[in-house]
Amino acid sequence: MTEQRKHQRFELRLPFEVVRTGSPLTVRGETKNVSSAGVFFTAEGRLPLGESIEYLITLPRTPGVPRDVRLRCVGKVLREEHRSAFAATLERYEFLRESA
Repeated sequence: MTEQRKHQRFELRLPFEVVRTGSPLTVRGETKNVSSAGVFFTAEGRLPLGESIEYLITLPRTPGVPRDVRLRCVGKVLREEHRSAFAATLERYEFLRESA
């Protein structure tokens, strides 16, 4: 059976971090694939289904660029697989430039 999706997925292994509003604690992990509608990722901790989250994806540096570029996203946890793999929507995003 051929899988049909609305949005093309890109297999990308990038540093991933869930930021919890009002809490200094973050949940770290790695993306497995990314599309224009969402992200599939692994994480060190558990995330409740349906929870709205803010997450950061660190993009790879390009030659000559001294700072990391991060993508700050807002979405919602859609599903959990294997206790440490999650899917979340990508509802809004903005690019952030990190300090050198």
